[in-house]
Amino acid sequence: MEEDQNERTPGQSDQSPEQSADLPDGSKPAESSGTPPPSATPPAGVLAGADAEKAAMVEQAKERVAAVKESLSATSPAEPAGATSAPKAPVKKKEEGPKPVDAANHPLVKSLIAQFNGTVIESVEFIGQLSVRIDGPRIVEVCDFLKRHPQTPFNYLSDLTCVHVPDRKESPFEIVYNLYSISANERVRLNVATTEAGPETVTGVWPAANWMEREVYDLFGVSFRNHPDLRRLLLPPDWQGHPLRKDVSLEFVENEWTKKHLPDMTEVQQEQLEQRRAYGLEILSVPQERMMREILQSGKEVMPKDK
Repeated sequence: MEEDQNERTPGQSDQSPEQSADLPDGSKPAESSGTPPPSATPPAGVLAGADAEKAAMVEQAKERVAAVKESLSATSPAEPAGATSAPKAPVKKKEEGPKPVDAANHPLVKSLIAQFNGTVIESVEFIGQLSVRIDGPRIVEVCDFLKRHPQTPFNYLSDLTCVHVPDRKESPFEIVYNLYSISANERVRLNVATTEAGPETVTGVWPAANWMEREVYDLFGVSFRNHPDLRRLLLPPDWQGHPLRKDVSLEFVENEWTKKHLPDMTEVQQEQLEQRRAYGLEILSVPQERMMREILQSGKEVMPKDK
């Protein structure tokens, strides 16, 4: 009988009469599903339990930081009104690079000055490189002397080139001779300021200067007096102008040579060509322009990439 009384019918609540009663404040207890009733939700602006605890910890941390700041300011002595702060350490300047120095005391320069009075205009040394500016009319004598120098015979002309300085009206070109001594392993650079007329040729001292002086004549337009065969080396004989001068435009310019050797193009072909150049495409990209390469090669077979 007792077991029958303890058995529950389906749908009967598990709560006892005491649990099912209303709470002392008159609110109903939470349902068995776990969802709190609307009356248990805190009103807007009121923090829940976890949020309130977090906010209290933040406030305590702020109070501790403020207390530490006050204690530090109280212990540090007050600076007098007229006192100034400690000077800052000077900013370390960036180390400057090497600069050219006067090379008048160099043994080679001394020998040149002793041999050719008034010919050496200037001499500087930069990172172990000796440069000597020579008076143009005596360049052949100086080169012959350096080639036969007893201690450092400069028997090899490693390079002969030119520099264009348009702002220098009296002598806008500067011929540069790079000499090398094979036995002494020494180098020296000679500079000669000149005009388009150019200095005397040094092919009598170094026969290899023949091709180098022709290249300077072709690309810069500087002549060399008494040269055995002064003519263009890289460009066609009837080419106009000298491309390595500073006053020459870098853009492609139609001239008499291109009009003479290139066939006529229609307006459509000319417009297509200008568009391709404007977009930076290859110049040798149309049949008419590939013919220029064939002319420059004097009938040689065209390279595979240009076919």
